[in-house]
Amino acid sequence: MIIAASLSPRRGRGIRIRLWLGALALSTLTACGGGDELSCDLVPRQSALRSYFNDWYFWYALSPYPAPGSLPTLDAYFGALLYTGTDPAFPADRWSFHQSTESFNRFFGVGQSVGYGIFVAGLEVAGAPSQPLYVRHVEPLSPAATAGVTRGDQVVSIDGRTAADMIADDDFTVLSSEAAGQTIRLVLRNNGVQRTVDVSAAAFPLTPVLPNARVVTSTGGRKMGYVAVKDMISQADAPLASAFQSFAAQGVTELVVDLRYNGGGLVSTGRDIASYVNPALTSGRTYAALLYNVKRAAFNNSSFQFSSPANALALTRVYVLQGARTCSASEQVINGLRPFVTVVPIGDTTCGKPVGFLPTDDGCGETFNVVNFEAVNASDEGRYFDGFAPACVVAEDFSQPIGGDADPLLVTARNHADGIACPVAAAASPREQTLAAKLRRWGRNPEGERGTMIPR
Repeated sequence: MIIAASLSPRRGRGIRIRLWLGALALSTLTACGGGDELSCDLVPRQSALRSYFNDWYFWYALSPYPAPGSLPTLDAYFGALLYTGTDPAFPADRWSFHQSTESFNRFFGVGQSVGYGIFVAGLEVAGAPSQPLYVRHVEPLSPAATAGVTRGDQVVSIDGRTAADMIADDDFTVLSSEAAGQTIRLVLRNNGVQRTVDVSAAAFPLTPVLPNARVVTSTGGRKMGYVAVKDMISQADAPLASAFQSFAAQGVTELVVDLRYNGGGLVSTGRDIASYVNPALTSGRTYAALLYNVKRAAFNNSSFQFSSPANALALTRVYVLQGARTCSASEQVINGLRPFVTVVPIGDTTCGKPVGFLPTDDGCGETFNVVNFEAVNASDEGRYFDGFAPACVVAEDFSQPIGGDADPLLVTARNHADGIACPVAAAASPREQTLAAKLRRWGRNPEGERGTMIPR
């Protein structure tokens, strides 16, 4: 259902806002030129942004409000508007960000990205430039995949810059292309063999559900459905339905949902994943309720209910493979299920982002993802700013395929289902102990990914 609210333009400002709660469509913050609408000049855009924060920002009452024109760029002004953590109940806003409207629409509209499709394990080696830097994930339909880059490749250098330099500077922006056609040269090593690979950025379709969904059998004979979801976008719906059709047909008695690299996205996609677990316990119940600032309290009755999809299972326990990149709408899957079934998280602590956005287009080509609400589950539980700790602490092995037979996270889930205790984790170094905390402090990992929770 679409709930729409239109606000009349403020006199003398020309601000026009339309909000859709429950459907993905950009609200409009400003528009360029014409009549009484704002131009795309810097000061009017800053003024409109300030007004929007004062109306819709979750922490509007605590936000600094510098004068429009007092800072030289839109980005600097945006940063100066963010809540700084003065309320003990909430940490500083480390999540709000902005991006081009084109890239937002491409990702959430048609399920595509422009880039190389390479993701490295920079977070795991933060502050340790002597450690190897591994490729942790390659988008299956990306230029990198076509060029033969694979998970487990060790990065020697990119465009002449060594892995040690990138780790020392905590800077992996070379993997974020500015436009299609841009090319990078990677020197990689795998199994003692070094090779050079050139990868050109291009638009490619995302693979939100990895093509490795399958039924695995534990040593004790338990049939476990395994599915890995990377992006919470609408293009995940069909492969999810196919995976659960297979799980139901094969009579699985356990479920493993792999969200280790899932930074979030649409609330509805997370709701749909959770709804497959046990509709007898959840159907029609609240999956997530969204709570806005006092000015927008009228929207607090907007919530997402569990559904009852075809081929749903009848389980009282679900395993979630997670890590520091499990964020926002993917964490919401854990929180939404907790009042109804046993959730067994395996891996590392999640990022800690129980807040979300109503993406807002300024009419000048930029989309602002500003914290507009916090989310709670059916038991009114939320504010998990420290993330969800794992029941079993398990480190990744980048030499193993995600979801493969020797993937340590999946192996642990299989063993746990058979009643085998969690493996004893090796003593963490101070660097390792701070990985999740560093991600929570930054609001994104050093590889540039952002956590999102969008009410559709």
